[in-house]
Amino acid sequence: MKLTKKSHACVRLEKDGRTLVIDPGGFSEQDAAVGADAILVTHEHPDHFDEGRLRAALEANPAAGIWTLKSVADQIAAAFPGRVHTVGHGDTFTAAGFDVQVHGELHAVIHPDIPRITNVGYLIDGGRVFHPGDALTVPDHPVETLMLPVMAPWNKISEVIDYVREVKPQRAYDVHDALLTDLARPVYDRQIGALGGTDHQRLAPGASADV
Repeated sequence: MKLTKKSHACVRLEKDGRTLVIDPGGFSEQDAAVGADAILVTHEHPDHFDEGRLRAALEANPAAGIWTLKSVADQIAAAFPGRVHTVGHGDTFTAAGFDVQVHGELHAVIHPDIPRITNVGYLIDGGRVFHPGDALTVPDHPVETLMLPVMAPWNKISEVIDYVREVKPQRAYDVHDALLTDLARPVYDRQIGALGGTDHQRLAPGASADV
């Protein structure tokens, strides 16, 4: 499986000539989802869900579909009849040849005064890749490659390190990093790498790795 990092929280997975894209939001490239056979969206926040990017992908590929939670599906199902599938925690499905398990229910706490929204994570092909969205969800399954939400208004580095320790992946690649400046990146790389207990890596947008 080939994993390509796009800007912020978006990643592309390619296998057997088919492409799965997760979270092509407003901080990712305009064409981040173009070429996708299937798209997964973890939650409704605009840095993860952007209707324009979804529309571009579905117009480019009439066979492409979207799998997402109800709060997003309710916003876009009418625009893409028959192509939006609603999923929730515990569901399993196959999209573009990838086996997907849904884990998690709520977004991480931003502040106690802000109501929590729904958020789901996606475990791909039996644990080869896990993208948690905006939550520190620990799936009940071993994870080979964790897409690690490294920097957000809702987290701090100690929580990120403890999350890596709890999931115990073989490797962790940073996502949710658009707000992390180049000045801070070495600090995060050093501390997560030293304390997380796994192979911690970072891909520049557009770079790829085999997983």
